[in-house]
Parts: sequence; C-alpha cells; structure tokens
Amino acid sequence: MRDYNPNTMRNIELVSPQHYAGLRLDQGLQRLLPEFSRSRLQNWIRTRQVWQNGMPAVAKHKVRGGEKIRVAAQPAAEVLAHLPEKIPLDIVYEDAALLVINKPPGLVVHPGSGNWRGTLLNALLEHEPQLAHVPRAGIVHRLDKETSGLLVVAKTLVSQTSLVRQLQARTVKREYLALVHGQIKTDSKVVAPIGRHPVKRTKMAVVARGKDAVTHYQVMERFADCTLLRCLLETGRTHQIRVHMQSIGHPLVGDPVYSGRNKKPVFPRQALHAYKLSLLHPETRKIMQWQAEAPQDIRQLLNALRTESGGKERR
Repeated sequence: MRDYNPNTMRNIELVSPQHYAGLRLDQGLQRLLPEFSRSRLQNWIRTRQVWQNGMPAVAKHKVRGGEKIRVAAQPAAEVLAHLPEKIPLDIVYEDAALLVINKPPGLVVHPGSGNWRGTLLNALLEHEPQLAHVPRAGIVHRLDKETSGLLVVAKTLVSQTSLVRQLQARTVKREYLALVHGQIKTDSKVVAPIGRHPVKRTKMAVVARGKDAVTHYQVMERFADCTLLRCLLETGRTHQIRVHMQSIGHPLVGDPVYSGRNKKPVFPRQALHAYKLSLLHPETRKIMQWQAEAPQDIRQLLNALRTESGGKERR
C-alpha cells in the first residue's frame, strides 16, 4: 500500500509481495515504484534513503518478500521548482487576463540550476493557483536576477498566446534605466548580434553568428564618471543591454560579469531597472502602459552622484 504524493513525498511505506523474493532491491523497488527511474531508486539506496525492516538498505540486498520497506527520500529539486511558495509580490496591475509585477533585485524569475526554489514562478503559483495550467506559470519574458523592474505575466492560455506574439512582433515596448561607466555625449543605438561567448559559455557576447539585437539609448543625466541612460529594446536577447553597453566601452555600473572589478562608483549589482512597459491588452485590445520608479538602492546611488558632482548635468 502506498500513501504519498510523488511531488512532495518525504516517506513511502511499502510491504514487498512474497513473489518478489530473490529480486535485487532496486529491481523490486522499480516494480513497486514505476513512476521513478531505476537510477533515482539506486541513488536513494546509495544515499541511505531506503530502509529494509528498520535497517539501512544495501544495494546488493535481495528482497525476501513480506518485509517492510521505507523510502525516506527528498523530492528532486526540479520537482520542488514548480511548487507554490509564499513570497511577497509587488503587483502593479492585475485583471483576469494578465498581471504586471515590479520585480525586486535578487529575485530569480524562473527555476534553474542552483535556483530551484524561491523564484518568481513559485510566488506566482502561490498567488494565483490557476497559473499551474499555463506554461511557465504565464511568464512570457524575463529579467536577470539582479535587474529590477516591470514584468508581465499571462493568466490564461489566450493571453499568453497574445503576449508571445506581441513580443515576437516587437510591439511590446520595454524601457530601462541604465547607469553606465564613462560619459556618453549623444543619443544613439547599438545594432550588434548577440550569442554565447566563444570561450566563457556562461556569458553572452557580440558575435558574428549571434541573434540580431538592437538597443536604443538616450542620455538622461551625466555625472563625473558615468551616465544615466534610458534604453529602449527592439529585441529581447539574454543580457542584451549589459552586452551592448560593454561592446561600446560603457559597461553597466556594478555589473559583476561585464564590467571590471572595483570600478567606481561601486554598486552591489548591475544598475539596471525596467521602468516602463507598454503593450496591447490581450482582451480589450487597448494599449496599456505602466511605469515603476527606480528602487531605493538605485535612487540612493543617483542622489550620491548628484551630491558629488554638485548637482546634475542634464542632456
């Protein structure tokens, strides 16, 4: 008899049938628990998560038939990744079709290696259980972990289809505030393909065979050693603004990947905030727009720079 949920199980209590006598333990377990792979069951035995008649099981043990078997296993990380979690959300807008979140820095959007729990996806499943029936819990675009700002979530399959098509057609407008090193004199744009770095595969880079990418930027304020930009994305490549600004010699302040270490001003994350979002509502077909001011850490940094420079120099 089994009484457990394979998604959240901690203990499985079993009694082996008499006709299983003589089978290797992993073979017997595979017949008793066909929903789990042989390799996973073997790993549970090796890591002392399987007990036979109250004693830790050994891989070479045979099933005797009629004995009690207890599996005290932790669910796999990728299973936990899609469970609801109570994580506060800063909801800017919500209706029956969509949800707009102001994501704080430090929050991972979607579970992945090293970040299986505590993500925006987990928070969304807690806030709106129906999102379990929408692929990726309705997430249609992402922000890097340390990038803050606006992000739209589809609450229905119809809304998700509409938003994905708008993103593909490049009609969703996403604007960012970016503080970069150095002084930029004029507004311009970067048109350069982005792909995986040829050597450091965890990084992105401007590469000849990358995907097309376009970033427009406009100077908002200049300081002694850096410039505040308004960036508008035409495309949505991974790390796009970070890579494009590095490629023209103006990496983001605080960027741990694309900027040199200990460059001043010092900031604990990339100074990047998605402050404006506009799109066509999937149901009403009206243009909707949202705006979120920069979070406190970026505001404090800008105020400190203004104080140091005796004011601010606008464009």
